Amino acid sequence: MESSVLQMKNLVPFQTTDWSSLTGTEHPGEAGIASWRTMQWGDLRARYVEYSPGYKANHWCTKGHILFCLEGELTTELQDGRLFTLKKGMSYQVSDDVSAHRSYTSTGAKLFIVDGGFLHIEKTKVQRGVWM
Repeated sequence: MESSVLQMKNLVPFQTTDWSSLTGTEHPGEAGIASWRTMQWGDLRARYVEYSPGYKANHWCTKGHILFCLEGELTTELQDGRLFTLKKGMSYQVSDDVSAHRSYTSTGAKLFIVDGGFLHIEKTKVQRGVWM
């Protein structure tokens, strides 16, 4: 009999993280820079992200995220034209392939973002935007 622990896809043991001790990676946008400090467990990823003032994403993203705004202000544009502004203490949540989005900030922003396979939905489970 297999251990139930071994069957888990993204095993995350109890641990603490000093995000300031992690080496950051820089990701240029259409304008500005995004700095990521990342922890990864299988396909589960958690990131502390800082967007510089004037940052604007250089692509439409279709990946799902749970995004929490720690500081600053972030505007997220959906491909259908809708705009959503997050301020400190606000979040957005979206599954993979549901709403293409890109973000920008004039003031800069600090975010905590979690994404991974748990946000992937089977196409057979959704019909015309309604869960089946």
